[in-house]
Amino acid sequence: MIIKSKSSWVEDAIFYQIFPDRFYNGNFRNDPSSVAKWGSLPTRDNFFGGDLEGLKKKLPYLKEIGINAVYLNPIFKAGTNHKYDTWDYYEVDPMFGSKGDLLNLIKEVHKLKMKIILDGVFNHCGDGFWAFRDVKEKGMCSSYYNWFTINGNNISEKPINYQTAGGAKYLPKFNYNNKLVREYILKVAEYWTKEAKIDGWRIDIPWKVPRDFWQIFRKKVKKINPDAYIVGEIWRDASPWIEGDTFDGVMNYRLRDLVIDFFIKDNIDAEDFDYELLYLRELHDLNAYVMLNLLSSHDVPRILTAANNNIKRLKISVVFLMTYIGAPMIYYGDEIGMTGENDPDCRRTMIWDKSLWNKEINNIYRKLIRFRMEHESLRSGSFKTLLVFNRLYVYQRLKGSDAVIVVLNAGEKQDKVTVPLKNSAIFYESWVDLFTKNKYKVVGNCLEIKNVSKLSAFVLKPDNTESKNCVA
Repeated sequence: MIIKSKSSWVEDAIFYQIFPDRFYNGNFRNDPSSVAKWGSLPTRDNFFGGDLEGLKKKLPYLKEIGINAVYLNPIFKAGTNHKYDTWDYYEVDPMFGSKGDLLNLIKEVHKLKMKIILDGVFNHCGDGFWAFRDVKEKGMCSSYYNWFTINGNNISEKPINYQTAGGAKYLPKFNYNNKLVREYILKVAEYWTKEAKIDGWRIDIPWKVPRDFWQIFRKKVKKINPDAYIVGEIWRDASPWIEGDTFDGVMNYRLRDLVIDFFIKDNIDAEDFDYELLYLRELHDLNAYVMLNLLSSHDVPRILTAANNNIKRLKISVVFLMTYIGAPMIYYGDEIGMTGENDPDCRRTMIWDKSLWNKEINNIYRKLIRFRMEHESLRSGSFKTLLVFNRLYVYQRLKGSDAVIVVLNAGEKQDKVTVPLKNSAIFYESWVDLFTKNKYKVVGNCLEIKNVSKLSAFVLKPDNTESKNCVA
């Protein structure tokens, strides 16, 4: 049985994912020796100088657009630009700043009534990690030989004779059959949860580690901060991970796949879409409200690129993200129309020149963020499908008397859309659209919308200037 997460703040969260090296350079003194020009194309090896001071300077921007939670990609000392190859779990990477910079950043985040979660890369370390270096030097004589899984007396890279993450020789995998490894990682998690007062962890590739470890991890973290949000990078079935003893939620890549199949690629119709959504809700149960819903991330092409730069397809995708059950996450720059193919192209530097922003896309995000925060129904309300017809999908979110109806047309123009409201828990006589301010009447227990254009979205709230609240 799935038990609802205790991280109640997540229901009200709008997350913003930041890849630190690419967000903003706030302190040129801590730049690495070779820095690429800001705005040039990223490679797997170049650095751009983004840092914690830069993020701190841009917090007012995040606050202004309505962000209230930050997910930060790895910040601990490492050798690469992505920092998923940790060298020292107790040290902030010098190119990002110091421990003091991190603590100051988190204090400022909390001062602005925002939350912050860190990326926990605990399945593996980097080849510069002190214990692995000791094994490379001493072989079986190293006290840390059994921290890793090695086929031989000494480390060999040609061929690789030690277990890695994904076959990458610079990512040696920890041996979780060794209790000393478990104790070490748990101490790291406890240290930063307590010392930095972070609000949770995003766990990298957790399925590669025995699940019983994450259950212990959860207890340790929750003992320090009962409201901490622990979210796993799970790409497939999340149900075993969210039964109340492991994670609170997961990065909802399965939902992203459905969004792209329906709104972007036309691979499925509304009937399929509705069926698959129901299936996911049943799998996730009450924890559906604390899933981390996303359209882009550092591991997939950006949503505008996935949509072949079709802003209409982007819009209906974002409308769905911002009005569906779960915590929406915006990948830095999506809100201004940044593009990018798969890694490393999706990790371009943030564009701060507003003249280069896509103002239409930025306006869409801003309106939807504000609308979501104004309507409790969108954050914690019930979900009910009202109409499924070919490429038309209409649903209602409801919490008390707060109601929202979302009309998504992923297909061709419709002369008239008639949405039955007879079996809806509550309805009003007139509704007004967030984007156009146009009003639509309820006639005979049906909401009527004429001239529904191709690839369009309506986000409707009751027109309280004219309507009377009616209970069906």
